[in-house]
Amino acid sequence: MMMIPPLLSYVTFNRLGLTISSLSSILNTSDDFEMHIIDNNSTDDTWDYILSLNDSRIKSKTKNPINVGQIHAMNINLARRKEDQYFITIDNDIMINTKDWISRFMQVFDAFPDLGMLGVQTIPDNSPDVTPVSQNGQTYLALNKVPEQQPRKSFIPGSCLCLKPELIEKVGYWSEENCFGDIELSFRVNNFTSFKAGFITDVELSILQNVDCAGCQYKDSCKLNKAGGKTCFSEYKNLNDIFRDKFWWKFKETVTDMQSGARPIYCASLLGYKINSDQIFNFNWATENIQFYINNAN
Repeated sequence: MMMIPPLLSYVTFNRLGLTISSLSSILNTSDDFEMHIIDNNSTDDTWDYILSLNDSRIKSKTKNPINVGQIHAMNINLARRKEDQYFITIDNDIMINTKDWISRFMQVFDAFPDLGMLGVQTIPDNSPDVTPVSQNGQTYLALNKVPEQQPRKSFIPGSCLCLKPELIEKVGYWSEENCFGDIELSFRVNNFTSFKAGFITDVELSILQNVDCAGCQYKDSCKLNKAGGKTCFSEYKNLNDIFRDKFWWKFKETVTDMQSGARPIYCASLLGYKINSDQIFNFNWATENIQFYINNAN
């Protein structure tokens, strides 16, 4: 039986100069996928550019009327996934240099039935403890158990990350309750499920978290007021840094609750959560997180 093409989730917010390069590199492959693009209420011309794209693999284009944060936006796309469909997330500062990258991801998953999450090493100062594993002509770098005292020191970056359908059934959504994304998800998967997580070794990509305005493809049309050295990149980074400093305690409490058994590995989402549900879900935490982005990114 033919495998359903993976769902590729792409969430963007401003940084149009990067988005142009990023989407061009993603679409420059003959591999099949089902792409869903969400513009998180960009204030530049990102949405007009997205509307101009013409590729049959792009199945939906959505502009959120307000920026609700990346985690909730990714969950909107995750809710679109079919039951047996792999789920891939790609950040809009990623340029993929390997044309058959999706095929290579799938080959590694096929070779290792216990592998649930596979990513690419993209952060120079994030060098987690890994063990090379080879089987049936394929190799990946298995993430060793994340130290319980240092969950932020060892994780699979979410900048280009693929999740297996069977894993998604166990872990549910990205956590809107703490919004620590790849750090929290890696800890949850690697310490509380039977699935392995690791890095693919033969997919190359570039990550550009900051680009000089003079080299931006969008520089001639940019409307951003750059007083005081402000750029779309600095605004993006500052927003996420402020969130992490403000709500780090939620992540710490999540880890503590999982270690004690008070919290299950399955995460619900505001997308489908009901107040009278028997699922464990901190509604106040989740709404406070989204409200942060509504207040600070719109």
